[in-house]
Amino acid sequence: MLAYIARRLASLVLTMFIVTMVLFVLMHSVPGGPFEVKFEKQPLPDYALENIKHKYGLDQPLYVQYGRWLWAALHGDFGIPYESPTETVTSLIARAWPVTMQIGALTLAFAYAFGLLFGIIAAVKQNTWMDAAVTSIATLGIVMPNFVIGFLLIEIFSVQLHLLPTGGFGRPEQFIMPVIAYALAPMAGVARFVRTSMLEVMRLEYVTMARARGLPEWRVLRRYVLRTALIPLITILGPQIPDILTGSIFIEATFTIPGIGAYFTSATQTRDYPMILALALLVGFLWGILYLLSDIAYTIVDPRVRLEGLAR
Repeated sequence: MLAYIARRLASLVLTMFIVTMVLFVLMHSVPGGPFEVKFEKQPLPDYALENIKHKYGLDQPLYVQYGRWLWAALHGDFGIPYESPTETVTSLIARAWPVTMQIGALTLAFAYAFGLLFGIIAAVKQNTWMDAAVTSIATLGIVMPNFVIGFLLIEIFSVQLHLLPTGGFGRPEQFIMPVIAYALAPMAGVARFVRTSMLEVMRLEYVTMARARGLPEWRVLRRYVLRTALIPLITILGPQIPDILTGSIFIEATFTIPGIGAYFTSATQTRDYPMILALALLVGFLWGILYLLSDIAYTIVDPRVRLEGLAR
């Protein structure tokens, strides 16, 4: 297992290097630099623009710029964001990301707790009104954008009923609507997956044999159905975690949450190279690590699977 983990980590490092190199080239290939975009409405004189480029090293050849950035990044220095030059990229992410992580962690807990519950109910009560209700909620959660759900929640619980604040961050009641709006789509996916997986397992021969032995239905479900049906859920949990923990720009904008999601959009629009590279590294690292943890967890819950098989 240690050899497998070492290979995966080495592969992750190589992947991050390739991602940053390709992204660096693509960013600089787009016409117009960050300060041309920033001062587009009131263009700077040529000499002022050249001074700013020289200050940030943007007048150097591309390979020199990348080499300097890579050397600094390896020492934990990801530069200074062009839009907020009074702080570093690291300090900005350290300030904003914990906010996003709190929303994301609550979203994951809510989505998987209720997704599992609704999926189990839909499978056990197949072709009943409960199954139809779960399927309808799941379909709604998948097809309706989360910011639309957010606006509906604000209209109902803030504008009409005056029960919850329209936005902000910090107080417990300010978490309720963002988490519900953010969690509905992953919750719907989990519910549909659990329902389908359970129905497939419930038709297997060994489950039929367990029922024929006279075991109570709850014991059959707990011991034979759930244990097998929920193992594949690990494969969809891994990719969802980095997506949720790196924030939704729509949810954070809708509820005025000071998280990191907004920086994904603003950094792209303003060509903030240091911020774009740092966020790309953050997302890529999370994806790589969580896929690795998912593979390891899969082998723990299902000993029939071996890490070497997953690596092929």
